[in-house]
Amino acid sequence: MAEFPRRLLLLIAFLAFMPANADDGHITRVEIVPAEEGYVLNADFDFELNPRLTDALAHGLALHFIAELRVERPRWYWFNKTMSNRRVEYRLSYHAITRRYRLTIGSLHQSFEKLKDAVRTMQHIRHWHVASAETFTPGVQYEAELRFFHDTSQLPKLFQLSAVTNGSWEIDTGWMEWVFLPAAATPQ
Repeated sequence: MAEFPRRLLLLIAFLAFMPANADDGHITRVEIVPAEEGYVLNADFDFELNPRLTDALAHGLALHFIAELRVERPRWYWFNKTMSNRRVEYRLSYHAITRRYRLTIGSLHQSFEKLKDAVRTMQHIRHWHVASAETFTPGVQYEAELRFFHDTSQLPKLFQLSAVTNGSWEIDTGWMEWVFLPAAATPQ
């Protein structure tokens, strides 16, 4: 009976001290700029699909990625006020019959002959609408944070278990935080 708790503790210790994937990726450039429709985000991510993810993709498994953005106004008297909370989902799949990769961003679809071209498209966000012009007050500081990651919760259950115990399923830039000082939005 004492053997089970000892094995459980050993497993927990093993998982806790398992080395994390050191090169998950990172954000190389990010900016929120005024545009005609309000404020938009431009960002660049640097990450690679490792051999495990590439192999899973080639065998028909769809991979799901998410870019998340939060912009908050700090308040000394209460919790920060969320001004914008945006999220875009990417679905990358491979179709063996057509031998093409398909990238779905929201409701838009695009096909690629090469995996590197599909990944390159995910690595660059351009003109992603953040908020309307009235949302931010020019000259007031806001706290912004951005993250890009592989959503392992979208994997089939068997692969989710593998993802928990094996860091090679992970791609995560972590949260990048910066202070955003809006300029006046571009008049129409």
